[in-house]
Amino acid sequence: MIRNTFVIVTSETNPWRNIALEAFLLENVPEESCIMYLWQNRHTVVIGRNQNAYRECRVKELEADGGFLARRLSGGGAVFHDMGNLNFTFLLPAADYDLGKQTDVILRAVQKLGIKAEKTGRNDIETDGRKFSGNAYHRSGKNAYHHGTLLVRADKEAAARYLSVSTDKIRSKGVESVKSRIINLAECNPAMSIFSLIDSLRISFDEVYGMAARELTVGDFFSALPGMSDPDAAQERLAALEAQFADPAWKYGKNPPFQFEVRGRFPWGGVEIYFDVNSNTITNAQVFSDAMDCEFVMGLADLLRGTSFTYNEVSEKLADAYRDNPSHAEYAAGIAKLIFEENPIYGV
Repeated sequence: MIRNTFVIVTSETNPWRNIALEAFLLENVPEESCIMYLWQNRHTVVIGRNQNAYRECRVKELEADGGFLARRLSGGGAVFHDMGNLNFTFLLPAADYDLGKQTDVILRAVQKLGIKAEKTGRNDIETDGRKFSGNAYHRSGKNAYHHGTLLVRADKEAAARYLSVSTDKIRSKGVESVKSRIINLAECNPAMSIFSLIDSLRISFDEVYGMAARELTVGDFFSALPGMSDPDAAQERLAALEAQFADPAWKYGKNPPFQFEVRGRFPWGGVEIYFDVNSNTITNAQVFSDAMDCEFVMGLADLLRGTSFTYNEVSEKLADAYRDNPSHAEYAAGIAKLIFEENPIYGV
């Protein structure tokens, strides 16, 4: 039974820090307690635990524009976060997990702002048949969380730009996102803001759980939450979690195995390239070409096996191998461009 409720609202907008805080709270939910954590990420694509980053997001374009790629602990599809989007997480002991109750907080908050809303399917919340909230779930040990997005004034064009990926070159074993018609809540109520939604969520949280939540800042929750007897150790754990979520091995190396293929034509001949990629490493490669320069083509596959599937790694490997042969160096630069620059969803 839930006997204590807490609200934590952070002004931090770094996704790796925010997801780390979410994971830390999940590890430390007090017994018989529910935490409502509200947070925002700036210019971020967040993918599900079992998704292929390259299939879901134009990674290179996103990061070239100063954006972030983040992989969360929960399953589900890819989402775009910006400052027009509010994220929520309900964290509580698994024994007290109540999806209906948690969702009711969201529905009430939106309805208080004059917007009709309903839960649809397995993990969406909609108004007038258009989605404004996608939800996902995760359990770890004795605790669980339910989190999701709330689109208020999100940049839908940016979402489409970074998430609308041509997938014909990748055959992945990972979970794929389901495209939905989305709507910003401000389209239904132009007067609403992120701040008014936060206030409405606070009120609804108290109503649904029948008690006044204790509001905590990120700066004091380490010592304020029951069981947080060592704030320094808590800070160290949070820093370690942030490093984990920022680590390329987590963001890219957690990709399920996938196959990649690309075709192109150069003045020296046409080429077809096929890769098997596992843990972000090219485990197998095949190259076919009608080029007259057999020596160059025959060496490519062996050269690329075992290379990290990123633009920097592939281009540097090719450049080093053919540095003393100007013609082959030119060919190699064209190959790297074909794989990555002309297919900006791949590589970083």
